[in-house]
Amino acid sequence: MSFDHPHNRDIASCRFVLATDLDGTFLGGSEEDRARLYDWIEANRDTIGLIFVTGRDPKFIGELCDGGVPWPEYVVGDVGTTIARVQDGTIHPIEPLEVEIAETWGNAGDKVRDALHGHPGLTLQPTDFRYRVSYDLDAEAFDSSAHDKVRDMGHDPLVSDNRYFDVLPRGISKGPSLRRLVTHLGIEEGRVLAAGDTLNDLSMLQCGLQAVAVGGAEEALLNEVSGLPHVHTAEAIGAAGILEAVEAFNLHPLPKGA
Repeated sequence: MSFDHPHNRDIASCRFVLATDLDGTFLGGSEEDRARLYDWIEANRDTIGLIFVTGRDPKFIGELCDGGVPWPEYVVGDVGTTIARVQDGTIHPIEPLEVEIAETWGNAGDKVRDALHGHPGLTLQPTDFRYRVSYDLDAEAFDSSAHDKVRDMGHDPLVSDNRYFDVLPRGISKGPSLRRLVTHLGIEEGRVLAAGDTLNDLSMLQCGLQAVAVGGAEEALLNEVSGLPHVHTAEAIGAAGILEAVEAFNLHPLPKGA
């Protein structure tokens, strides 16, 4: 599949805006289900806006979209520590929206890496993020005192899918950054659907926007969002779960056969 970049138009004018996690969510489910979702988005670019809300970095997103996944118009990346617009295949951070993130982090990367160096169950990821430090997590070897170490330094720890450990600026995560972007762009909140599948999506699903925990979501996430009236718990996996929620909230006409 190969797609053009989004049309240049005001995303706030869209009937529906999808703000979606990538791994397990937008990229989840069968190839057929992903193709149906992606083709539907591309066929309705005048009425559907697309925001990626992901732990992935801009380089990964660029490679992904060059490989055939629809280009988003905006990105909340790096677990909420990047807020950016996408133009001509390049991701440009929106500086006014990142000022608070940068100030809260305060160039803490080296201090965090030193404090967690050799910590049981944590392996530093090689990517040099701007406002976060990330580790692969070995659940069997992990010593939970890492949480206290991070909080004592003034930051927030986040475990996702029992495989990843992120250190984030205090109060910064997917949900608050998505809300900041939606407000900045003037998007009517009732037109937005936030979609995710693991605990690092929790703040996005809890932030008050209409949301979906797609089929196959992490049990710990489902436990946290069960009973929230604005969160749809989908039966369908990944991409198909997004379409299921679009129908449940009556956000946009669906593709034929969905």
